[in-house]
Amino acid sequence: DSTVPRRVARSHRLVVASYRWRMLSAFDDYPIHQTVHPIARPDSEDRNKYDRFWFNGYDRDGAWYVGVGMGRYPNLGIMDCALSIVTSDGEQHSFFGSRRAPDEPTELDVGPFRLEIVQPMRITRLVLDDNSTGIAADLTFTARTACIEEGRQTWMHEGRSNVDNTRFAQFGTWTGAISVDGDELRVESQPGTKDRSWGLRAIGVPDPGVAPVRTLPQFWFLWNPVHWDDHCTHVARFEHADGHPWHTDAVIVPTYDDNGAVPGVEDPAARYLRRVTHEIDYRPGTRWARSATVTMLDPEHGDQVIELDPVLRFHMRGIGYRHPEWGHGLWKGELEIGRDSFRPDDLDPLALDCSHVQQVVRAHCGDERGIGVLEQYSLGPHAPSGFTGFDDGAPG
Repeated sequence: DSTVPRRVARSHRLVVASYRWRMLSAFDDYPIHQTVHPIARPDSEDRNKYDRFWFNGYDRDGAWYVGVGMGRYPNLGIMDCALSIVTSDGEQHSFFGSRRAPDEPTELDVGPFRLEIVQPMRITRLVLDDNSTGIAADLTFTARTACIEEGRQTWMHEGRSNVDNTRFAQFGTWTGAISVDGDELRVESQPGTKDRSWGLRAIGVPDPGVAPVRTLPQFWFLWNPVHWDDHCTHVARFEHADGHPWHTDAVIVPTYDDNGAVPGVEDPAARYLRRVTHEIDYRPGTRWARSATVTMLDPEHGDQVIELDPVLRFHMRGIGYRHPEWGHGLWKGELEIGRDSFRPDDLDPLALDCSHVQQVVRAHCGDERGIGVLEQYSLGPHAPSGFTGFDDGAPG
């Protein structure tokens, strides 16, 4: 383009192309097209379009927890990732990576980090090669259940969509190793969860040029996957300020000792329930549970009353959620990696970037014992919890 001065093109490393931009990718060789466009072209030009992988894993005794995330934002041209581990010694360490999104959507790597889909919906490998941050890993997730579709979730504030996505979850076990500054943690068949979501989610810098919001948002979220001996339970719940739910998932799904026996996608033996109730005893001055009871109402087989006792807390900022520097969908350059380390007990529990947590929880249901996580994220009033402001904590 003759309107681009030569010196500008040189200083900004612009490439002037004389041919059309190509969008074909390896996925176009499969009969999976949902629009007339190649797969690499999103169905929407909304800047908040995203596609995300998310995993957690934890020790059965609550000694450690690891979270992993990778997101691709096609309309921003960005891909980012993170791996974070917290241990019972009170430290949480995070690796972050960000790059220009590759044109080929099957390329799932950001510098030393890569994700390998060994067998779709069955086996996934996560590798973080040795790098300058001092954090490395080689972990393989093997499914012990089929997938659970959570369905479409839509959250709007002042007429704008902050979330409009589809999600699914899956239970499995991890094997491999994680190292931080040369100290290696061996992982042998420890429980965890895979979560995939895609659609629209507010990411990156705020939209420019739009009218500022007139009111602060309200959001209340509980997510509680639990591993038991011969099944898993999965609960997800979003509530309005008065406690009325706007989305609920409650599923009891069989487990399989042999990965080859896991149904490839969804399990016809899974039981999807209609209703869930909860009681949360909050730690004073926070929006984190000190203990909780989640009841899955099952009129056919009897209600599942699950008591939860937290043993370890993981901050979601460690994998980019509202992180002030490594938030999701922020342009960091062609390729950049970084590290963050902090002590969870030193954080302000009501700060916007610190209130979103997952807690490893011991679970009890009658004579059964399980292990899982309890995720909590709450902004604004929530009458059942006693929250009346945007960021007030529990009294006491």
